[in-house]
Amino acid sequence: MADYLYGVNPVKEALTGSGRKPLELLLAKGERSARLEDLHALAQKLRLKTVFRERRELDRLAGHNHHQGVLLKLEPFKYADLGVLLERWQSRGDSAFFLLLDGITDPHNLGAILRSAEVAGCHGVIVAKDRSCSVTPVVEKTAAGALSYLPLCQVTNLARTIDELKQAGVWCYGLAGEEGSKNLYESDLRGNIALVVGSEGKGLRENIRKHCDGLLAIPMRGQVNSLNASVAAAVSLFEVVRQNG
Repeated sequence: MADYLYGVNPVKEALTGSGRKPLELLLAKGERSARLEDLHALAQKLRLKTVFRERRELDRLAGHNHHQGVLLKLEPFKYADLGVLLERWQSRGDSAFFLLLDGITDPHNLGAILRSAEVAGCHGVIVAKDRSCSVTPVVEKTAAGALSYLPLCQVTNLARTIDELKQAGVWCYGLAGEEGSKNLYESDLRGNIALVVGSEGKGLRENIRKHCDGLLAIPMRGQVNSLNASVAAAVSLFEVVRQNG
């Protein structure tokens, strides 16, 4: 079953990126703007079929009316294979940089995290199959084209995957806020690193914590003692970037 991506910028990224294969461009009939015409011209250049539909039909396909007059029909999302992901990193010869997600179920959070991970230069993001939001048009729109460049891997057993990474020489650190966690900014995050981020509400599962090499906490000075999962991920990702210079 094909998916529909919506929004001018996400559609443009999908057409110019190296991610999912576009199958058909849908534009709102009778609507004209420079941005929509640019997308039409790009589709023609790519020899991609363009169809014009009534706006209410686009509303129905998107499930809302916030699509900006454009939908892109895509082939079903294909997750990256873990083995291929590791081989690709090892063949590059640089330090590993992975992000693992344990139970991110909100599509806006997942999309924002994927965007941050791509900008930070992650080699890939790994999610648990049974406790994660799937890739939806909302995820792809929020990710703003990141999935055209960032491998996303889905695994059945996240704890076993952490062990595989450790055996490959990657240090795995979970983000947590409780006692026993080390200050993020006082931790050595150079070299082969994987960060593990927990769910929006409960954080990391106990079993996942036990498999991590250590737990990290972002120091907080206000009265609210937690951050949104996507914000916490971004802060931590760019601390790794800073330390690895």
